[in-house]
Amino acid sequence: MFTQVLDPLNSLGLTALAALVPVVLLLVLLAIYRVTAWVATLIGAMVTLALAVLVWHVPALSAIKACVYGSATGVWAVDWITFWGVIIFNTLTFTGVFGDFQKWLSSNATADVRVQTMLLAWAFGALLEGLVGFGYPWAVVAPMLIALGIRDLDAIRVAAIANNAPVSFGGLGVPIVALAAVTGMPLMALSASIGKIVALLALAPPWVLIYLVAGRRGLRGAWPLAAVGSLAYIAGQYPVSQFLGPFLPDISGAAVCFIALLLLLRFWKPAETLGYGGVPVEEVQSSGGHGLSRRRVLAAWAPFILLVIVVVLWTGPWSSLPAITLKSFKVEAVSSLSHKTIDASFAFKPFIGGTSIMAAWILIVLMLRPGGHTLKTVFRRTFKQMWGALLVGVFIFALAYIFNYSGMAASLAYAFSRLGVWFIVVAPILGWIGVALSGSNTSTNAMFGAFQAMSGSLLGFPPLLAPSLNSVGAEVGKPIAPQTASVGVATTGYVRNEGEVIRHNMGWTLVLVGVLICIGLFYYFVLPGTMMH
Repeated sequence: MFTQVLDPLNSLGLTALAALVPVVLLLVLLAIYRVTAWVATLIGAMVTLALAVLVWHVPALSAIKACVYGSATGVWAVDWITFWGVIIFNTLTFTGVFGDFQKWLSSNATADVRVQTMLLAWAFGALLEGLVGFGYPWAVVAPMLIALGIRDLDAIRVAAIANNAPVSFGGLGVPIVALAAVTGMPLMALSASIGKIVALLALAPPWVLIYLVAGRRGLRGAWPLAAVGSLAYIAGQYPVSQFLGPFLPDISGAAVCFIALLLLLRFWKPAETLGYGGVPVEEVQSSGGHGLSRRRVLAAWAPFILLVIVVVLWTGPWSSLPAITLKSFKVEAVSSLSHKTIDASFAFKPFIGGTSIMAAWILIVLMLRPGGHTLKTVFRRTFKQMWGALLVGVFIFALAYIFNYSGMAASLAYAFSRLGVWFIVVAPILGWIGVALSGSNTSTNAMFGAFQAMSGSLLGFPPLLAPSLNSVGAEVGKPIAPQTASVGVATTGYVRNEGEVIRHNMGWTLVLVGVLICIGLFYYFVLPGTMMH
């Protein structure tokens, strides 16, 4: 059995630098040379494999097995979820159901920019993130806000900041599934710990959003919107993340947020109607409203309700389906830190979360009855949109698995552990940097998750804290991720001008990173017991 080497270069500094090569390489390829993500991660995986064999002395066959098992995990644990999530989204789009949902939502937003922002950017954005992720909330929400009179660049920023809190549970929980895969930590435990951090972080964005579109005056006159918007999202997100897992917190949070905001607007409205910039405007009641019958409104909501029911029944703690394993593979090693046996493994579990989402899609198709041509269009569109992202899932997990199996992550964790308690400040910043490199919370968790867990363990942190801060740090960094920005601006006037968007978003992401660091310190010093297994 292969035994990991902690310091193969006989210099902790040089060894740490060597372990950082895959990270720096990804940064250079993605940010400087603008290499497409699947090519960058393929090159990164090949370089990591070479370093593992030549520097960390991993037997070549064992290293290749670790890469293969990592790729298989990327396909089955991550790609399988995201693919069916986008299939559902495109099915709703091409059958017109999603258009009805948008029409109904816009009709309830009134002429007040603060109401529009909370319903469209915050609640609707969370729903899109929970279902699809990958920058789609920007691409869909920003044009809606621009059409309502918000300046292009500011509309993109509003869509991006609103997208912060939901990202860890985005794409039906894929980032947390990835984090569990590379750390070996229980999926439910990570869902719960991240849910606790997100619950505090989600208190801030609605206030920021209203300030961004209407200034201090607008915030003073509409603080109930911010309060209800944040608390309602948390009320929907938090219990689901604690007791049902990572697949549905965004969708439940968005649904509760919609209901709470619409109820609020029945009994209370801002004293004056403000447009973008806090300028008073006349409230114009649309004579036709959304023009949808009650039956069509219910039909627009029905697929989301069906998705929630199927996934809850299939993946909840009462279900044994996700645990069924047909075949498992692993290659073992002795850890350089714990001196215990660790492994790189792949377990084929046919009824995991992605399969439940596929089952929900089948039921949605039976309900909507789209024609064969529409279904062909849905799959063609999805493959066109997703093939690059699916390959990233293959290669980033190959990279992550060999990075962990070889001992490179352990060497890096040992070096970073010299920071002592200050690592609690660094942990979310690493997640923020990671998403800036990869554009993906999922990739960031795959790359840094095990390293964060090892570093936290060496420093005696509560086990779940550092990897959870990594995931939430990545969601805070989303507004400056080049790849997310490129998807997000695709439907605006800033196509291929992502740099301007990233500069415009930078200040507020740094504010939210500061908030996250304070949350991390709170859980470390005040409530460490909540971050245990």
